[in-house]
Amino acid sequence: QVQLVESGGGLVQAGGSLSLSCAASRSIFSINIMGWYRQAPGKQRELVATISSGGKINYADSVKGRFTISRDKAKNTVTLQMNSLKPEDTAVYFCKIVLSISQDYWGQGTQVTVSS
Repeated sequence: QVQLVESGGGLVQAGGSLSLSCAASRSIFSINIMGWYRQAPGKQRELVATISSGGKINYADSVKGRFTISRDKAKNTVTLQMNSLKPEDTAVYFCKIVLSISQDYWGQGTQVTVSS
């Protein structure tokens, strides 16, 4: 079993920045994809950004140019730098790692609130 520990959420004013980090509880030989998803109240969980083991990055259109995802393979961590935050970015942000097509893990989520 793998636990993901997220940190960095909080309250920020519109236009501000936050950085989210996610670390795996133990060393993992091979993580295929690491990423961030979010879920706003009353809405479905949606992809924010993912990064593959080969460095391929995918962003949701709504965050392109504002958010940056990065990973540290040696430390099994993934970071989401969020700039120019908007009130519509308010959500619970979840970290996810994919080890294989049938094995993935989610973090418990961290709240991000952007005030207008």
